Formats: sequence, structure tokens, C-alpha cells
Amino acid sequence: MLKLQQRLIRELQQNRHVKIVKSTEWCIPVRTIEVTYEPIRRSTMDVLMKMLLISMQEANFQNVQELSELLLVDPLFIEDLVTLMSRVRLIEQTDGFYRLTSKGEQQLEHGIFEEELEVETATLLFSPCHQAILPVGEEAIEEYDELPEPYRYVDKDAEQQEHFDEEMMLAALQQEEEESSSQKIVATIVTSDAKQINDIPCLEFVLFNKEQNIVYARVWNTLLNQWDEKLEQQLTEKEQLQWREQYL
Repeated sequence: MLKLQQRLIRELQQNRHVKIVKSTEWCIPVRTIEVTYEPIRRSTMDVLMKMLLISMQEANFQNVQELSELLLVDPLFIEDLVTLMSRVRLIEQTDGFYRLTSKGEQQLEHGIFEEELEVETATLLFSPCHQAILPVGEEAIEEYDELPEPYRYVDKDAEQQEHFDEEMMLAALQQEEEESSSQKIVATIVTSDAKQINDIPCLEFVLFNKEQNIVYARVWNTLLNQWDEKLEQQLTEKEQLQWREQYL
């Protein structure tokens, strides 16, 4: 931590108008959340599937052989697609004939095929101080022999929060899928379980800019491995008056 602090001090002092008037360390709580969710794979509907759905929509077919003879396609290909469309509930058999479900009608109309995939599990990191899920994985959490005091503006109620905004979790999971170049879409959160709270060290620097005659904060978040604009804004808003009286 000392080497990191020294590197940040050198970086901040590159601006000759800036003076470091205070530096300290503290921890923010970050909650681990284990989430199970249902993804879907969305793709453009292929020609054969469209032809099958349109055929079932316009006429009565009892079996794969009848569809194969109409479309002049090998029965094996027809059987595979019919099995798939039945499994994902695009079609069903009513009175012995294939019929489109409302889901099948809708997907045919839009030309989009959505396949439901097996339930998956992921781990998210929620920061009460940011009121957000942080864009890092659990593997980014490091262990330290000693930890500084807690952040002085921690919201104790938010820290103990165990129910999390579903839209926030969906957005975070979808972002992860997109970053991995996956074609999957996160459709539904099945469960979300609050696990342990992790203590994340942050380095705070209070700076005085002589040229602009202002005092402000810079905060390095060791989990994000970058300057944390959210925490900097919080500190500057809460303590700027005190700093002005103390340093100006």
C-alpha cells in the first residue's frame, strides 16, 4: 500500500499548482451477491423455421412426414426443428395438429428466434457508498494483513441491505455478457443472495490548487484500481466548507 501511495503522490504533484494538504486511508464496504438468472439466445429466424411456422399457421399438419413432403426437405431436418420449436413452446399439438402458440406467432411476426437457455450463476459486487454494482469481478478483491478504519460516510442501513434492485442486476449481468462477446441476453433474475461484506481500502488526498484557489478530494479505489469520481464528489460536497475554513 505504501508503494501505491507514493506513486499516487508523485502523480498528483506533477501539477505544480497543486499541493497535498492531507492524506488518509479508509475502507468502504462492498457486498458480494450471488445471482442465479435465466439467459436467452436471440437470433434472426432461419428460413426453414419460418417456412415451417407459416405452413403450420396456414394448414393442418399431423406429423413431420407431411411437412417434409410439402417443403421437400429431409424429414430429419424437419424433425430436429419441430422438436426444438416444441421445446421452446413456439408450437404445440392441438386436436392432433401442429398449432402456433402466442409466443410462436409473436416471434414469427418479428422474424426473431429466442431460445431459453439453462439457468446460470454469477457473482456481483454491490457498493452501498456508490449505490451501484461495481464493474469488477470477485477475483479483483485482495486480502490485506491490516485494514484502515471504515469510511466516515458509510450509510449503515445501506451497508446491511440484502435486497437489491433487479434492473440494476440485470444491467450488470448484461454488461458482462456483452463484454464477453456473448449473444446471450439476461432475461430474468431467479434468485439473489447477499453474501459476505468485503472491506476495500481507499486512499484519500485533499488537494489545494493555488492557481484556482480551491480545495478538493481525490480518492483512489483499490478494487477498481483507479480514481473514484463518485467518492471524490461525495467528499468534496460534504467537507468543502470545512476545508475552505481550514486551508484557505
